[in-house]
Amino acid sequence: MTEKTTHFGFEDIPESQKAGRVQGVFGSVASKYDVMNDAMSFGIHRIWKDAMMDWLAPRAGQKLLDVAGGTGDIAFRFLNRAGSGHATVLDLTEPMLVEGRKRAEAEQRADQLEWIVGDAMALPFEDNSFDVYTISFGIRNVTRPEEALAEAYRVLKPGGRLMVLEFSQIPNDMMQKVYDLYSFKIIPRMGQMIANDRDSYQYLVESIRKFPDQETFLGMIQAAGFEQAKYRNLSMGIACLHSGWKI
Repeated sequence: MTEKTTHFGFEDIPESQKAGRVQGVFGSVASKYDVMNDAMSFGIHRIWKDAMMDWLAPRAGQKLLDVAGGTGDIAFRFLNRAGSGHATVLDLTEPMLVEGRKRAEAEQRADQLEWIVGDAMALPFEDNSFDVYTISFGIRNVTRPEEALAEAYRVLKPGGRLMVLEFSQIPNDMMQKVYDLYSFKIIPRMGQMIANDRDSYQYLVESIRKFPDQETFLGMIQAAGFEQAKYRNLSMGIACLHSGWKI
């Protein structure tokens, strides 16, 4: 029986290889990941993450699971907004978590944070454990996103909230062409200059193009069981926030 394939950027590979390849990408860029995010997006990723928190409206005492949480950007924002509470940062790639732990905020909030190496498709947590599940620029790297969404539903408490921040599609053809030009011509060069890694950033650009559009992904969230599912475009659809509730 032939193994199912999936995409790694524009390349088709066996499903069993994707997690290892993704780990390779993020292990390679971990030490420069935050710097590259600022450079690639001209700092706009910070505005997108703040918009995520605005819609999420963290409350005191909530328990967050941030999947593909990397260097802790979302977890720190969540705890700052909530005041009290707890954040579990889970990532497939340990070097990303190591970088997160080095940040000053990680030391200041050490008693409110947990850093765990794990797989979005097989979360090492009990059912009904968390109030909020976030995944930011991570779900497009998961081999089977529908399994990650099913796991999100499982570990959320009834009344829990899912929020996904991901690159998406611009509904305007002309703007999409300009964005494509920037993505394919400039971002891999930046990756070479800043992180000394062109290939990883070529993959990241390609993976954005392979990810389902806003409506398709909304349907996947609903199929996983989430209700009141909605999305909001950010920067004309360069990024998009999807929200759903486990009711």
